[in-house]
This record gives sequence, C-alpha cells and structure tokens, in this order.
Amino acid sequence: MRSYRYLVVGGGMTGDAVCNGIHDADPEGSIGLVGEEAFPPYKRPPLTKGLWKDGDESKIWRNVEEHGAEILLGRRIVSIDPATHTALDDAGDEYAYERLVLATGGTPRRLDGAGDDVIYFRTLADYRRVRALSDEGARFLVVGGGFIGSEIAAALRSQGRDVTMVFPDEGLGWRTFPPALARFVADYYRERGVELRPGTKFESAEGFDAVVAGLGIVPRTELAEAAGLPVDDGIVVDAYGHVEGQEDIFAAGDVARFPMRALGKSGRVEHEDHANTHGRLVGANAGGANERYDHLPFFYSDLFDLGYEAVGDLDSRQDAVELWLEPNKKGVVAYVDSDARPRGFLLWNVWGKVDAARDLIRAADPIDEGTLRGLAG
Repeated sequence: MRSYRYLVVGGGMTGDAVCNGIHDADPEGSIGLVGEEAFPPYKRPPLTKGLWKDGDESKIWRNVEEHGAEILLGRRIVSIDPATHTALDDAGDEYAYERLVLATGGTPRRLDGAGDDVIYFRTLADYRRVRALSDEGARFLVVGGGFIGSEIAAALRSQGRDVTMVFPDEGLGWRTFPPALARFVADYYRERGVELRPGTKFESAEGFDAVVAGLGIVPRTELAEAAGLPVDDGIVVDAYGHVEGQEDIFAAGDVARFPMRALGKSGRVEHEDHANTHGRLVGANAGGANERYDHLPFFYSDLFDLGYEAVGDLDSRQDAVELWLEPNKKGVVAYVDSDARPRGFLLWNVWGKVDAARDLIRAADPIDEGTLRGLAG
C-alpha cells in the first residue's frame, strides 16, 4: 500500500495547482498525485489557442518538480473510503492518506447516437489526433457553437482546413454573448470561410473526414457520490474547499461547487484561472492554511482576430448594458440584475481591465454607460 500525507486525485491543471498549494503550506508533507492520462500535468488552453499559432508543445508542461509530488500516471482511482482514509485504483493498488483532495474535473458531454469516431476535444491526445488529421488536409465537422467549438473551428480554419459548424442556436456563443453580438460573431466566421449551420444538430458525418465535438463537460462526481459525499452539479464545498461534513476531504477546480460570495450564490467554474487559483488555495488549506476563496475567476478566448476577457456571471438571458467604441469590435458589456447592478463583464478587445471589473461587481452599485466608458478607456 502506498501511503501519503496528501493524496490528490486528478492529474490536470487543478491537481498540479493543488500540489503547489500543499507544498506552500507544508513543504515536508508527502504528496501523491494520481492521474488517468499518460502525460504529466500540462496547460490546457494552448490546445485550442497557441499550439495552432506555431506554439511550442514543449512549453505547455507544468513545473511539477516544484512541488515534489510523486506522480502516478495512467491510473484511475475507482473508490475512496473516508472512514479508513484509503483509496483504490483500477490496477488494484491501494493508497492510504491523511488528507484527500479531489480534482477530478469533468468528462466531455457526448452526442446521442454518434459513433466512436467523434473526437470529444479536451486532452493533449485529442489535440495531437486532430492536428495530425489537419496536417493531412482533412475536412472537419465541428459540433457545438460555444467556447471550445468556436475556438477549435477558428484554429482549424486558420490552418486552411475546410470547416463546417453545426449548433442549435442562432449565433455563436449564444448562451454567453448578447444576441446581436452572437449573430455578428457568426457572420464574422462566415467571412473567414467557416460554413455555419445554425439551428441544427449533429445527424451524420457523411461528407467529412473528421468530427470534433466541443459540448462542455459533466463534472466527475462518481467517486464522491459512491462515498456518500454531497453532490449537486459538482462536489459541494465550503469557502475553504472542504467537502461539506468532511474535515479531511477537499475538492477543487472544475468539479467543485463553491460559494461565490461576490455574486451571492454557489456555482462551478471550468476555466484556467479558477483551476490555478482555487487549486492552489484549496491545496494550501489541505496543508493547514485556512484561507477563504473569495476570488472571482476570469476567462478569455481568441476567435480569429477577435478576443475577449470576461469575469463574473455571463448569461445572455440577463439584462445587459453595452458600450461599443467600435461596433462589435471593441467595447464592454455589463450583465446586470433588475436594479442595474453588475453580475459580470465581457471585455471585448479591451485588455487589462479584469481587476477593475471585479471591483465593480463587488461594489454592486448600479451600472450606466458612463461607468463602462471609464472601464473601456
């Protein structure tokens, strides 16, 4: 049986950040990191961004040597026993721990009735497979018009590939962007040579060499559920990352449903900034730091020559106050409640303003165009 002071389940960005946080708080504590992939922890955003712009794959790797964890790859933890502080992997090996951190992330949503050839884009192996197909000149069908679907379609088209997108909505980023902006982005993709089929769902791969799906993820809560831990669209944790009712079990990153004090609700976040900040803080708390997580994570995207940073609660069903310095090319969108208080900000080709946007969300004062002009300036 392997034995560690800290056992971290999940070998992604969050798991690596957790190990760094543990090492910050308890440099002498032994750490075991168990990951299913064949690769050590790496940065995921380059898979749909920089690696398609002549980025160097050697630069995506995280600096795992900094935290000194023992990393076990190609292993999947299949059960945990909170009572005995043990876990079991799919090879039959057992682990003993004093503190457990679940950083299991999520699994890609899948298409009903689709074959096994669909690539559900999420991992380095997926990138390498799609890149090889692209280099061979494949014609692609991209399923999904949200965050991942839009990025991978732009990446493939930037390589000169024929790309068709199918998605059920009227525009790209429909659940995030205001409707007029989502329609503009769709037209912009058409101008860049992407064939769009809005209002449609995947039916067949006929006529295409490869199908790539970007449909979001489902949080991987099965370990927690089987162990009787609280689950509600994610593993329920407090502001310190403790799983509710458990002193020695924590959860972090994509899989954790945590309190968002600035927004007055709980929720999950599936982006890089949250993986790094929540992972590191929860790891430190596992090591005894006892610090609240009050950070509002941000996210960002590149869509051909368009780009944005965003923070807070971005839901296109909310009311919005918009200021455009250049229509649909540069501006700020504030997502507001019924009293015009900001819930989130979309900074469209406006850079370096995330901290200021966070301050406005926390202040919770009504927003008008003058406020946005100050933010965009």
